[in-house]
Amino acid sequence: MSAWVLLRGLTRESGHWGAFTSLLQRRDPGARIVALDLPGNGAFHEQASPARVETMSQWCREHLRSQGIAPPYRLLAMSMGAMVAVDWAARAPRELAGCVLINTSLRPFNPWYRRLRPANYAVLLALALTPEAWGGHERTILRLTSRHPAAAAAVLEDWTHLRKVRPVSSANALRQLLAAARYRAPATPPAVPLLVLASQRDRLVDARCSQELARRWRAEIAVHPSAGHDLTLDDAAWVVDRIGLWAPARPLGTGPGAAPALTPTHELPTCPQPCPPLR
Repeated sequence: MSAWVLLRGLTRESGHWGAFTSLLQRRDPGARIVALDLPGNGAFHEQASPARVETMSQWCREHLRSQGIAPPYRLLAMSMGAMVAVDWAARAPRELAGCVLINTSLRPFNPWYRRLRPANYAVLLALALTPEAWGGHERTILRLTSRHPAAAAAVLEDWTHLRKVRPVSSANALRQLLAAARYRAPATPPAVPLLVLASQRDRLVDARCSQELARRWRAEIAVHPSAGHDLTLDDAAWVVDRIGLWAPARPLGTGPGAAPALTPTHELPTCPQPCPPLR
């Protein structure tokens, strides 16, 4: 069984997945789940962040192999982490059994004013340049990334603690912003099964970015009607349900029990309750 490798976005780390990792594990009990921090974040916050997405993806591949975690992998990646996943899929498709891309945006498919809403430029720059204002920063980040107040309130204390013990430097935040801004995706889709998930009420990235990506690459897509940018925070169960309905998340092959493929760019239906575990 291939491992799930989870990649977070700009200045975020493995601790920000919260309850999502355990929920995914319960639904896919035989899988190994690796919440991998990018250089400059989380466990690697003292390292310098690469200023290119391509370097980040290469680092991830080398790090996993150094830890004895062999491919194939299934990537679940959000925002800038999804850019890393796309680059990985384009460069080494045989290492991947599938990719779930959450609330991302890519050159050349999306215009700049949808990739990152202009109203947030000043706020994000201020956050990057003054990382020591712990509590206020995390409140601001949650205001930008969550549309479900109860979910945001439940993690504020934990996220503030993460910022204190594993702070991301201003230099690393700026390098990550630069990497995300300059990355250019390939024109042709990677030879890897893709599932695109988006949040209709995302304050940071316009959901049309994900919709355009799915259209161009003929990928399966589902759009959450009320969640914000941090989709796994606002509705982790919804994300896991969509993965459970996604054919490539199941065993590769066409034998009995393999799920039928869905129509490309199909809006996935609501998963019946209780949903079966992934196999």
